[in-house]
Amino acid sequence: MPVKQRLKLLALLFLLPLYVHGEDEVDPFLWLEEIEGEKALEWAEKRNAESLSELESKPSFQALFDRNLAVYDSQDKIAYPRIRGSHIFNFWRDAEHERGLWRRTTIEEYASKEPQWETLIDLDALAESEDENWIWAGAECLQPDYSRCLISLSRGGSDANVTREFDISSQAFIEDGFNLPESKGGAGYIDRDTVFVGTNFGEGSMTESGYPRITKIWKRGTPLSEAKVIYEGRKEDIGVFSYQVHTPERDYPIVIVAPTFFTNVIYLMHDGELKKIDIPEDSNLETIFQNQLLISLKSDWERDGSTWKQGSLVSIDLDELLQGEGSVSMVVEPDARSAISGVSRTRNMVLVNRMVDVRNRLDAYSRVEGKWISRQVDVPSMGRIDVQSTSEDSDFFYFSYTDFLTPTTLFQAEGMSRPEKAKSLPAFFDASPFQVEQHFVTSSDGTRVPYFMVSAKDMKMSGKNPTLVYAYGGFEVSQRPNYSATIGMDWLESGGVFVLANIRGGGEYGPAWHRVAQRENRQRSYDDFYAVAEDLINRKVTSPRHLGIRGGSGGGLLVGMLFTQRPELFNAVVCQVPLLDMKRFNKLLAGASWVEEYGNPDNPEDWAWLQNYSPYHNLDKDRDYPRVFFTTSTRDDRVHPGHARKMVAKMNAMGKPNLYYENTEGGHGGAANNRQQARVQALIYTYLINELK
Repeated sequence: MPVKQRLKLLALLFLLPLYVHGEDEVDPFLWLEEIEGEKALEWAEKRNAESLSELESKPSFQALFDRNLAVYDSQDKIAYPRIRGSHIFNFWRDAEHERGLWRRTTIEEYASKEPQWETLIDLDALAESEDENWIWAGAECLQPDYSRCLISLSRGGSDANVTREFDISSQAFIEDGFNLPESKGGAGYIDRDTVFVGTNFGEGSMTESGYPRITKIWKRGTPLSEAKVIYEGRKEDIGVFSYQVHTPERDYPIVIVAPTFFTNVIYLMHDGELKKIDIPEDSNLETIFQNQLLISLKSDWERDGSTWKQGSLVSIDLDELLQGEGSVSMVVEPDARSAISGVSRTRNMVLVNRMVDVRNRLDAYSRVEGKWISRQVDVPSMGRIDVQSTSEDSDFFYFSYTDFLTPTTLFQAEGMSRPEKAKSLPAFFDASPFQVEQHFVTSSDGTRVPYFMVSAKDMKMSGKNPTLVYAYGGFEVSQRPNYSATIGMDWLESGGVFVLANIRGGGEYGPAWHRVAQRENRQRSYDDFYAVAEDLINRKVTSPRHLGIRGGSGGGLLVGMLFTQRPELFNAVVCQVPLLDMKRFNKLLAGASWVEEYGNPDNPEDWAWLQNYSPYHNLDKDRDYPRVFFTTSTRDDRVHPGHARKMVAKMNAMGKPNLYYENTEGGHGGAANNRQQARVQALIYTYLINELK
């Protein structure tokens, strides 16, 4: 969107009285929304220099950076597998391959201690030869032979990417293949010579959220301009997406239209026509197994006189459903303390990953005589489980287990045989002095909220322990236990306490846990967080002088509101790639896609309450705030860097101390390679140690 008003920074003091919640407020910092504007980049460079000169001069910085980089570049990391036919594919970065290698080995060779890898793409060499800042963005391969792949490459880590077709046997890009210029969207195979494609086809082909509005079928050997339109959405939609579900029995070409972030209208392409799949728009199509649609329900579904409860995983025969028939079968019905966190498929099983009080268990389901039967997979159940990769040709699969103090272990299993350890991280820090506790606290409205605390076993309840609380609280995203060498080395070993708060807005207890804190009810997320913080203080784990908070993206909005609502409660705030200006978020990059989560600031009724949750509009020149550390990325094309830039500029004009670091690349993740990631983490923990000790 063009910038309509550019006012000089010196006019700020005159304009400050206009910074109220009214419709006619004037924003003197709109010029900082020009992502690569010369003036904006000069401003960011100056802020960077001020913050880096301070933080990198601290005694702790270099040691933290060196240790972090050694971990990120370690050859002992797990090479996480992606099963494709008889091979394991993997993307790998280390000290010698900063941008990374896309490589493969056989399943048999992968099982060895030091497998021999075949390099398919050396991204460092490719970037150098083409003089491009290429960052790996993934590969979509032709099934079932995996002979060709559509490679996505991002400039600097942005969500937008270029697509190039790659031939596995010749290990070369196909010059006249299915290649696309830079855009959000991409392509996916239907067969060897046909792909779905959604990209920027020209003016008007993208939605207001910046995603493809049109999906087409593109035949090999024809120009993109001749690709056949199969669905054209509205500019108000989030986007239109298409892909093919491959199963041993048949393939299912799918088109998904997303009217909002949390709703989908799903079509099956059959005999050249699209047929609507009649399931609730707010449900998720998890997978297709033996012609059964597996659907996770976000609200109750009434069908044929029965009610299928919110949060359940159900199935129905696809062909019968298309005929307006078919009966629903229950697969999993979680209780009030549990939620489904993942569904995946092998040749003969559906793997369902569930959380019970934020601790995972894994169950394998099979269909016998029209009924679902299950058995629990023999895996640890006190931490986090993730299915890493499954085979569609057999019942072979990989999954990982981790918790805060247990290095991540990769297991392999086939069917219901006892899982075997395949790979494991080394212990990057000594966990023996530490312990993990799960606590439950009562929020302001009586809701029971869990949190994990990792601390030294001999910690004194003095109220003086430096404590960092991390949370997210949005989009039904669950925060689960996870082994982090960085948290262990940089924070726990320096005497810190780490807390993970499972506040509402996330998905820890299913869709209801999320929905109760959406839109005008977002204060419930903040109140949950305050309850956790106050519990830590009341139990004398810490005190406001030693309490810090951290969040990124939607979690950046969270901590932005926490420190503007109750600044006296915290002494350090790490606010990463954040949303902060909730008056304009829907006009910046992908922001329009989040209106269902937050509300529409262009609607006066929504803005009446949304303004109360906009950190940028709630800064008060008469209040004292903790010294916040903001980080963002110039190349973040999901959450606009202008949010962080403008917040810092406004705080500076008010005389509110802060720190700021804007990486010039890295996308929404904030870092494009191991060295950048090591630096960002070292900066953050240097800041926290300095503020909270």
